[in-house]
Amino acid sequence: MAGSSGARLTGVTLDILAGGITALVGPSGSGKSTLLRLCNRLEAATSGSVAYRGRPLSEIDPLSLRRQVGMVFQRPVLFAGTVRDNLEEANGGATTAQFDEALQRAALDGSFLDRLAAELSGGEAQRVCLARALLAGPDVLLMDEPTSSLDGAAESRLERLGRGLADGGMPIVWVTHDLQQMNRISDRVAVLLEGSLRFTGSADQLTDDPGLVRLLEGDDGSR
Repeated sequence: MAGSSGARLTGVTLDILAGGITALVGPSGSGKSTLLRLCNRLEAATSGSVAYRGRPLSEIDPLSLRRQVGMVFQRPVLFAGTVRDNLEEANGGATTAQFDEALQRAALDGSFLDRLAAELSGGEAQRVCLARALLAGPDVLLMDEPTSSLDGAAESRLERLGRGLADGGMPIVWVTHDLQQMNRISDRVAVLLEGSLRFTGSADQLTDDPGLVRLLEGDDGSR
């Protein structure tokens, strides 16, 4: 499998669990973000195949797929205007009550609806992005290093939100370069090295391969 523009993936065969949090880890440039982007057709595979619930992604309309498989990016990207304006981009037909519910699921409240997106803190902006993704009603959530630019308090809050969503039945794939975060959040771990899948299992099982752990610990998270 290979991405059309990102890192090349070679011989990667990975089934994502239907529940809990799968942490996708590996050194910078190993293909983590490429794999995630392939999962909702932000990139197209030039070889191999990607399937969602047994159906090839090539057979699924991209917009329909992205409503089922939501994504939160590394850096929050909000449109100009208010928080309400941003939520309407995800679901223009939603009611104010539905907007409030999405914000509450992301640990915000309805008072944020009239806030200007440009005035939000980094943690608030990332939570609005999460609320926007949730408003589309996804079955699965992809999170690409969502806490990398957040401070400690905002990071902990987003981790708790992710854990709550996963415990509520929403499978999450969470890309991280932080092994401590991996230990905190993961139910399963998949390790990519130079575009190849090198390990799948629990975080505890990963410690049985100290050489692999040292490689991962040497990553500084730069992209």
